[in-house]
Amino acid sequence: MFFHKHPYEPFLFPEAEKLIVGTLPPPRFTTGDLKPDDVDFCYGSRNGMLWPILDRIFNLGLKYETTHGATSQRKQFLLDHRIAVCDIVDSAEREKVDASDLGMQNVKLRNILGYLYEYENISTLLFMGGNSKNGPEYFFRKHIKTHNVQLEIVSSVVPRIHQFKLPRKNRIVKTVSFTAPSGAANRAVGSLQKYKDKKQENPLYTTFDFRVDQYRPFLLDTFR
Repeated sequence: MFFHKHPYEPFLFPEAEKLIVGTLPPPRFTTGDLKPDDVDFCYGSRNGMLWPILDRIFNLGLKYETTHGATSQRKQFLLDHRIAVCDIVDSAEREKVDASDLGMQNVKLRNILGYLYEYENISTLLFMGGNSKNGPEYFFRKHIKTHNVQLEIVSSVVPRIHQFKLPRKNRIVKTVSFTAPSGAANRAVGSLQKYKDKKQENPLYTTFDFRVDQYRPFLLDTFR
């Protein structure tokens, strides 16, 4: 059984207003066996799409390499745009050493609600995946259930939006469940009518383009 421990501490700071929430990076980030074009930081996998999506939206000119410079670029971006990162899974066990969320067993969760009390400016959680089993929203629902908190639906259109009231605080926090920034979610994207319509309008339109369009308004604060 492989013990899959999250290799990075939460990237949190007092000015943060948004919080990116995923599960676990691939096992090689835990063992330290990074590939040359991995970045040694949250969502740094060469196969991941989050940083390329952010790169496209904000025109960042990011480096994709295992260097301190590439890591520093990402940290500075997050600080500048008041975006924190705290994946909800602290550790899990796996029979098969891969990055599948469904393969996680004996999962230990991080105390996201506790961090929300500590970092009072966070008003939006950005889930890197939805409510399918072992996804970030799925685990968050389990986490808040133990505190008698429930998500209230705001919009059922993908990306689904919920909100909840932080216990003992007069503070509403919204959640947005993005289509996961991984190749495994491409089939789900392909089944969405919105994607099919875009593809019909422009045959060159890709599942990556779809994610960029989906993420952009929430990262640029243009959604209402």
